[in-house]
Order: sequence, then C-alpha cells, then structure tokens
Amino acid sequence: MRRRQQPPLPKRHGLDPARLRLPEEGDWATIRDHLVERLPRVPAARIDELLREGGIVDLDGPIAPDAAYVPGGAVWFHRDLPNEVEVPFELGIVYRDESILIVDKPHFLSTIPRGQHILQTALVRLRRELDLPDLIPAHRLDRVTAGLVLFVVDPARRGAYQTMFHKRLVHKEYEAIARFDPELELPRVIHSRIIKEKQILQAFEVDGEPNAETHIELLEHRDGLGRYRLRPRTGRTHQLRLHMNGLGIPILGDDFYPELTDKPVDDYTRPLQLLASALEFPDPITREPRRFETARTLQAWDDYAGWAAGEPSV
Repeated sequence: MRRRQQPPLPKRHGLDPARLRLPEEGDWATIRDHLVERLPRVPAARIDELLREGGIVDLDGPIAPDAAYVPGGAVWFHRDLPNEVEVPFELGIVYRDESILIVDKPHFLSTIPRGQHILQTALVRLRRELDLPDLIPAHRLDRVTAGLVLFVVDPARRGAYQTMFHKRLVHKEYEAIARFDPELELPRVIHSRIIKEKQILQAFEVDGEPNAETHIELLEHRDGLGRYRLRPRTGRTHQLRLHMNGLGIPILGDDFYPELTDKPVDDYTRPLQLLASALEFPDPITREPRRFETARTLQAWDDYAGWAAGEPSV
C-alpha cells in the first residue's frame, strides 16, 4: 500500500493544510502566477501576503514570492477560515476505546468541514477537544440530522471500519417524526433510483434500476403524528427524506422536500425530525458484536407545541 505523504505544515485548528499539485504542463513563470490563476476566489494580494509570510511551502520549506514554477511539484498552505456562526449544541460521547469513538451528534452540526462549515463541525471539535489529531469519520450524517456517528481513532484501523460501511455490514436504524396517514400500509420496503447532481441542493428519484432501499415501519402514533423507524439498506444522498416524502409523509422540519425553502444558517428552530438512533455491526478488529444507541429524542414527539413554536432544544 502506498504510504500517504506527510504534509510539511502542521495541523491548524485540527485541520491538515491544503495540498495543491502543480500540473506537468503549463506556461506559468512562477508558482505565484499559477496560484493566482488556480485560486480565483483568493485575492492575489492575499496570495502575495502568504508568500511573504512563508505560509505557502513545498517539501523544502517556504516558497519565495518569485520562485520558479516546478512542473509536477506540490505546495501546501492553510486556507483562510470563513466567518462561522457558533452552533450552540454539544456533542455527546457514547463510547471510546483505542480504535473507535462513537458520538451523538446534535442537529445543525456538520460531520466534516465543507463550504462555510469548518471549525463548527463534529470532526474539528473532536480533534481539538479530545486531542485526537488523526481522528477521521467512518461515515457521515447530514448537518441537519442528529444521532450516532462512528469515528476512527487509530489511523492504522481506518480502512477496516470504513470498509465495513462500504460493504454494508453496518445495520443502521433511524427514527423520524412525520404526519400519520391511516391509509398508508406499513411496514413496507421502498426501492427507487436516486440521483444527486453537483451544484443542485436537492436529490431526485428517477426512473431506472433502483439504487436505494429503505425499510419503513410505524412505531406508534398520536395526535395526527407518527413515530417511524427507518432502516436503510443503502446510503444515497437524502435517501430517507426522499422515501418518506415519496410516501406523502415528509419528515417534519424538512427544508428540502417536498419544497426547497431558504433557511438562514443560524436559524436553529424546528430542526429536521430525523435521528440516527442505532448502529450495529461485527467489529472488524475484535470480531465482537457491537450495538450503540442514541441518548437523544426527537423534540416534535416529546413536545410538538414547543417544536412548532421554534423553542430551542438540544
């Protein structure tokens, strides 16, 4: 197995530096010229500042502002952080040993850095708070979904746990709150074909060979609401939300389905009522059966009036 190249810059805020490989072909006179063209969202003045400060490096150290272009080379630097709004909810620690860490993620906290969410993500928080610089998630949850996420502590065992998810060896259970429809026959298994295109926020169900499967059952109902257990066999983007919406019972708080609505990133009211409630799998290292369950509940089931009124809930 090819060993990953160690970055020549240390982590910052729990994050590795960005790595840019320099193309073999190109007519740039300097590395600076290439970076200005390669990074159009970064002002040229900021690139010049980083070069003067020694913030852009190769394997030999800081790059001079007039350093010649090196075809096939690579440079590293830390990206500037966006202005983030703090997510005022805590991560719960469910289990930890030398191999894995199971956390109970709140709504509105992204699993990994992406876009405008960098420091306010589960991965960065855990790396910094627990002093685990090599921590990595074995899978992900949507930002608006709460519940269990498995992180790998030991880098040497990362592949074993990630492969377990890729091979669908993990039994995952979710809970959801949605409208109760007495005419809907449950339990049932939903099969459909789901596609997700880049730059489009919603995913779509289309005709064709199914690539998504979800078992849906009603656990209980009261006052026009149902509490549902969802057991996905596959992990397509927004699969559970699409399948519930396709049954005519979209999950409460869903800002994507059936219609896309614009919700400010710092609006923490009426969270999506979807919870990753259980993870069960044969441990690939110890061979022991494992099962973990969330300590969280869904607000709309416990206090629908409070959820509907936008009262905060952790």
